[in-house]
Amino acid sequence: MTQKLDSLQAALQGALGDRILSLVRARGEITVTVAAARYLETAKLLHEDGGLRFEQLVDLCGVDYSDYRNEPWEGQRYCVVSHLLSVTHNWRVRLKVFAPDDELPQVASLTEVWSAANWFEREAFDLYGIVFEGHVDLRRILTDYGFIGHPMRKDFPVSGHVEMRYDEQRKRVIYQPVTIEPREIVPRVVREDHYGGLH
Repeated sequence: MTQKLDSLQAALQGALGDRILSLVRARGEITVTVAAARYLETAKLLHEDGGLRFEQLVDLCGVDYSDYRNEPWEGQRYCVVSHLLSVTHNWRVRLKVFAPDDELPQVASLTEVWSAANWFEREAFDLYGIVFEGHVDLRRILTDYGFIGHPMRKDFPVSGHVEMRYDEQRKRVIYQPVTIEPREIVPRVVREDHYGGLH
């Protein structure tokens, strides 16, 4: 495994050069981080370079790094993580890019490189509010069209902002403020006097 990772690392460094902001080897995998300005060109190189040939985009997701590992995070808040597979060379790489603006997180779309990015990017847009420049149909995919906010952001309230229900009088679905009372759930501990045969 080490020799294979050595070969992959050498191929990545040779093809990508100074595009790589960081390259991390951990748990038998390689993660490459690039700048947002060079994200699309890096993806094209990963796909087209004969020494790499990452033909498949296996997954793409958003990440909110605020409060990362329950500690303050230094750096940009929103990240897009792509998992790529080369069938030709039988190896994988993780590609990361941070959106430079936390107020309007925006990176290039990879749909022109891998068509599979289409729905993954829509999901990251819907759940995290990450905008993918050049995406042909960037709209919500999991939440309702009238949904307010992005539910996977760490500052999104657990109960949400609004709830929807069918109104029998109006004969349609309506939105209203959340009616759930916030509460703290503490597990109930049941203690028996003679549990386990102890007196």
